[in-house]
Amino acid sequence: MAGHSKWKNIQRRKNAQDAKRGKVFMKLAKEIFVAARSGGGDPETNPSLRLAVDKAKSANMPNENIDRAIKKATGDLDGVQYENVTYEGYGPGGAAIMVNLLTDNKNRAAADVRHAFSKNNGNMGENGCVSFLFSRRGSLVIDRSEINLNEDELMLQVIEAGAEEMETHEESFEIYTDPQEFQNVKNLLEESDIHFVSAEVTMLPETYTHLEEQDGENMLKLLDMLEDNDDVQDVYHNADIDDDVYNQM
Repeated sequence: MAGHSKWKNIQRRKNAQDAKRGKVFMKLAKEIFVAARSGGGDPETNPSLRLAVDKAKSANMPNENIDRAIKKATGDLDGVQYENVTYEGYGPGGAAIMVNLLTDNKNRAAADVRHAFSKNNGNMGENGCVSFLFSRRGSLVIDRSEINLNEDELMLQVIEAGAEEMETHEESFEIYTDPQEFQNVKNLLEESDIHFVSAEVTMLPETYTHLEEQDGENMLKLLDMLEDNDDVQDVYHNADIDDDVYNQM
């Protein structure tokens, strides 16, 4: 992971979200709904709900939308059963991809994901074919232009908060934690008035696959197609794509 920045992926995802804000809010509401229904509507006692709410707030989802999703989940609402499903496969150039979904129709979800892979020079694989290439970690990303601390000052606070690692890049600081310590680290840094571009427990690749121009373009098209699917909550991949390809797309 060292030397590879999440910044490009975050910026690409943010630009896509800005263009379809309503769809993003719908996916976040579904995630909040499932977390609240399974563990209760109090974020203080339901860690999964707390993570989902924090994720929604970082995407600027209105509080009334968040409250509505929690109330729906804890009220008497029949007929809604979402199932968490993960599909794995290989994208253009052999890049590893994991797709996490919340769906009420597994057959439809599988067909849609398979179609997205095949249309963009990818292939779905068996469960476990690429998951070993990823590890579950807390990830906190800071925009360097929005923080007054220098690298050494920030590093000291990060260490004191209990984070495992901090990477420094041209445009960002990227902090990584044990998943169990994520919320505590986040809270301690926020108490120091540090704000995050992205804060989530996610799946991070252990190694990366560099893609040449055409494979990179096809990979971005595949990611966009997957993320545009209403059932898809998260897409994880290990593609290393040049800045020029991002800019062209």
